[in-house]
Amino acid sequence: MDDDRYGRDVLSGDWKRSSRPAPTPTDAVRDLVVEEARSGFTGAVVRVEAGTVELEDWKGRVRAFPLGGSFLIDGAPVALRVPRAAPQGRARTASGSFAVDGARARVARESRIFVEGRHDAELVEKVWGADLRVEGVVVEYLEGVDHLAEVLAEFRPTATRRVGVLVDHLVPGSKESRIAESIARGPAGAHVLVVGHPFVDVWQAVRPGRLGLDAWPDVPRSIEWKHGICEHLGWPHDDQADIAAAWQRILGRVRAFGDLEPALLGRVEQLIDFVTVD
Repeated sequence: MDDDRYGRDVLSGDWKRSSRPAPTPTDAVRDLVVEEARSGFTGAVVRVEAGTVELEDWKGRVRAFPLGGSFLIDGAPVALRVPRAAPQGRARTASGSFAVDGARARVARESRIFVEGRHDAELVEKVWGADLRVEGVVVEYLEGVDHLAEVLAEFRPTATRRVGVLVDHLVPGSKESRIAESIARGPAGAHVLVVGHPFVDVWQAVRPGRLGLDAWPDVPRSIEWKHGICEHLGWPHDDQADIAAAWQRILGRVRAFGDLEPALLGRVEQLIDFVTVD
């Protein structure tokens, strides 16, 4: 009789392999962050050549692995492959918007977007720069939000001269939230929109995975935040030049909106909409 009342032997065949999920075929595109399963080395793809893939970790170390090796993304197995040619279609900007072919920068509107510091301005420019030039929106930085009221008094916002403001650490009870509430109650409140993200600094708006981290490290309040981050990552942090170099290293990992946290993406889009309403 061919019928087996007890069924097949569950230990027959490659039972260890059958319990593992099949790896997902994934193009080894530049800046894709993966973990090499055997060594635990995590880094961003910097080169694919001659059957190998080179990964660079957050310390700048580069290692080469066989392209057909075992890799993980967020703990899930992937099978890296040579990137296929990108399909032809309508180009998009770094923010995800459709690019406007042949568009020239528009004459700047009277309305403005203010951000707290240089790093905020550079990040906004990198992701939304093309969109802002098409819309004619200028981004300026305040060098801190403490004197926002004085800046607005000098700027004199109106219905056609709006101001959008992006601030760090806009959470209930913070200094930033009190400033925002004061501006909203003021005489120019109807023409000014103050929004913000919950992060201590805009650095945190970059997804930690772009640096090969699971999460941004916690820094004690007794330590200046950026210095603490650099110390944790093993980067120089003796002076402002070191901090600037660290930021450029982080900014270099940002290619498009998908590299940023949604808490920042939504706020910048909200400000662009606010200052471009005719």
